[in-house]
Amino acid sequence: MFDRHLHPRVKPLLQQLAAKIDRPGISPDGITLFGFAVGVLALPFLALQWYGAALVAILMNRLCDGLDGALARRRGLSDAGGFLDIALDFLFYALVPFGFALASPLENGLAAAWLLFAFIGTGSSFLAFAAVADKYALSNPGYPHKSFYYLGGLTEGSETIAAFVLCCLFPQVFFWIAIVFGTLCWFTTLSRVWGGYQTLKEAEQQAKTPQS
Repeated sequence: MFDRHLHPRVKPLLQQLAAKIDRPGISPDGITLFGFAVGVLALPFLALQWYGAALVAILMNRLCDGLDGALARRRGLSDAGGFLDIALDFLFYALVPFGFALASPLENGLAAAWLLFAFIGTGSSFLAFAAVADKYALSNPGYPHKSFYYLGGLTEGSETIAAFVLCCLFPQVFFWIAIVFGTLCWFTTLSRVWGGYQTLKEAEQQAKTPQS
């Protein structure tokens, strides 16, 4: 929901940082892999209940996620890089709830499972639409910086990271944060499925209509 408003404000800063690290030995894919490796550290940190260290790992991962895209835009976006970025992003999003489940299985297990269940809905609707939208060469003016059609919703990247930050700052209420955010994710899934279906149905009809 907030991504399209935050990206234009954060983009100039990321561009400046990307310009400073634009060196022959640094690649967008390398930053993606490094950021994922740092993000994976959040899993053992959460399991050990080192919530401060986990928060640093999460924020570093997100910083790298912004930098790899900014550097890629300087050098030219690639489909391979876009695929790597989104695949690792979804793995990262999944490991955070799992980490909280490991930290306290009895207290957090159910809520973590609910949140992961919700993430399957948002992720599958997101990726399924992007795969088919490419067939019709659809574009989304709200997210022109993305390498594929980016279908928005109530809970996007900004909201997800905000929820993760809250969970790390207030781990004692992870259960309720996860339950509430997971419910909001289902609203996103429903809106994406309905909106994506309508958009693709219209695109399919236009493709079948003879051009005068």
